[in-house]
Amino acid sequence: MNRFRAWRGQRPFPGGLLLVLGGAEILLTMKAPLPVILHIGMQGLAGYLLPTLMLLIGLLILFNPSQRLFYSIIGVLLSLGTWLTSNLGGFLVGLLLGVVGSCLTFGWLPDQEPRRSRRRRREEAHTDAEPLLSKAGEPA
Repeated sequence: MNRFRAWRGQRPFPGGLLLVLGGAEILLTMKAPLPVILHIGMQGLAGYLLPTLMLLIGLLILFNPSQRLFYSIIGVLLSLGTWLTSNLGGFLVGLLLGVVGSCLTFGWLPDQEPRRSRRRRREEAHTDAEPLLSKAGEPA
């Protein structure tokens, strides 16, 4: 579990995961079989192409985080494009998941310190302050 936590901490995991889930949700809301899509034309094919690319971009964010800014911009554009091509972006759920995931990825900073809970910060502050209190309490 610690290896997964370390791997997850080195990349924009929540953003990539939300983008993958958004693409998968939009793909699941598309029910027409492929021959019908090819008969309808380019508009029908785009309904499958954009969510598939969203899913691919989400996976690229997870496995190649060095290019996260480019991927997040492409991800938000693909998510917004599904509004027109894929049942209003998977009935808005997939569209919102994709946009939020892309924004989280864009705002992720790789050199940020790991987050600590409030309790851990208080404990560390308390242990740092104890030596100062004991020295101040001694008579000079």
